[in-house]
Amino acid sequence: MNPISFPARGHTRASIFDAMRAARARDVKWQAGRVFSLVFDAGDDVRAVAQQAYELFFAENGLNPTAFPSLRKFETEVVAMVAALLGGDDAIVGNMTSGGTESILMAVKAARDYARKIHPEIKMPEMILPVTAHPAFDKAAHYFDVKVTRTAITAEFRADVNATRAALTPNTILLVGSAPQYAHGVVDPIRELAQLAQEKNILLHVDACVGGMALPFARQLGYAIPDFDFTVPGVTSLSVDLHKYGYAAKGASVILYRSRALRRAMMYVTTEWAGGIYASPTMLGTRPGGAIAAAWAVLNYLGADGYLNLMNVVMKTVELLRAGIAQIGDVKILGNPDMSVLALASDTLDIYQIGDELSARGWHLDRQSFPPSLHLTVHYAHAASAENFLDDLQDAVAAAKKMSARKFFDRALVNAANGAARILPAAWLSKLTRGASPALTGGAAGGGRSAAMYGMLGTLPNRGDLHELMLDLVEDFTAPQ
Repeated sequence: MNPISFPARGHTRASIFDAMRAARARDVKWQAGRVFSLVFDAGDDVRAVAQQAYELFFAENGLNPTAFPSLRKFETEVVAMVAALLGGDDAIVGNMTSGGTESILMAVKAARDYARKIHPEIKMPEMILPVTAHPAFDKAAHYFDVKVTRTAITAEFRADVNATRAALTPNTILLVGSAPQYAHGVVDPIRELAQLAQEKNILLHVDACVGGMALPFARQLGYAIPDFDFTVPGVTSLSVDLHKYGYAAKGASVILYRSRALRRAMMYVTTEWAGGIYASPTMLGTRPGGAIAAAWAVLNYLGADGYLNLMNVVMKTVELLRAGIAQIGDVKILGNPDMSVLALASDTLDIYQIGDELSARGWHLDRQSFPPSLHLTVHYAHAASAENFLDDLQDAVAAAKKMSARKFFDRALVNAANGAARILPAAWLSKLTRGASPALTGGAAGGGRSAAMYGMLGTLPNRGDLHELMLDLVEDFTAPQ
């Protein structure tokens, strides 16, 4: 591999964009509705509105609202509109962020700093969340030195309120629920968690990053949606992504708080810098004006009636997919998802092999664990591709049933890993795991078949080995190609 050096001379615009288009040819084909995560598409017209608004404010910086009052207008109006959609009143306050992870980081940071003010006796703050809550909470805990206690879930994949109660300690400052949780698409029992939070005078954050812009409209369409928003007493903060079911440009999310005091704990100010006073409401300093402007434009372009129409198409597509999956057999939907996020599993076949077969047919589905499953986030663009997906899923299931050399190899590899885990000393197994890391990560990075890799990862008795292997993978992804 030739090292990448800084270009000695500038290239032509034509050559630059030719190279970019060639690189993009290797990306997943989300435009065809063949990707069940990462991208949310509401069609050419909505995309054009977002792009034009983003370009109009491409250079503006949301760091200083006095310099760009236009962005201040857009942000405050977006926050107000989303708060109203989610049962809020004029007391609800918030800010836009770059995405769900930043919104969650801010919620945890606010809870920690708020607790420092009203409970100075707590030296090691703790938060309680179900095992299905997003890893961004673990990231926030790592960054902000908050202890995480993860609790069991019910057979329906929802947070177990009794387990949450049992995990409470005098140091607990925050409870967490999801609406819905990403892995299986079910809404946690927010009303019960909120009652517990009020009883113990603890904050409750609802992660509605996926569902905040979808669940209200699904409810209006007549679907049975559990209570989850600010209409529930005890919900003190809520995160919702606009670049998901809001169909805005990336990255755009909103973090909302029930009180100004709680939002104030999120903010950062320093007055002792040689460059002057520095203040920012969220994690970022420079805040891309394009994302703020595009969110405002799309929300106003679609309006409630537009989102209602989009969600109607989405939910009808989900009904089609669920009925088709039930007819195929050997695959099933885990739990009873509340909206349009599904987990596809199998009791009789290796679901990761089915995933490999779907990948070979041009579909992109994330692999999940505990239990093994494939992830589907269904959005508007999937209405045009759902029938093709069901046809390919049926073919993928049939292919996974057939014995093949690859299937024998995958099974032998997993069995060998299981056997090694039982008989080898832990130190030897760790060494072997690290030695296999380049092959495993190389296969994943290259987009090859992953069934054997995921099967082996599930057998590792030392999760620290898996942690190191994943760091290898991240390093591999950020290395020059």
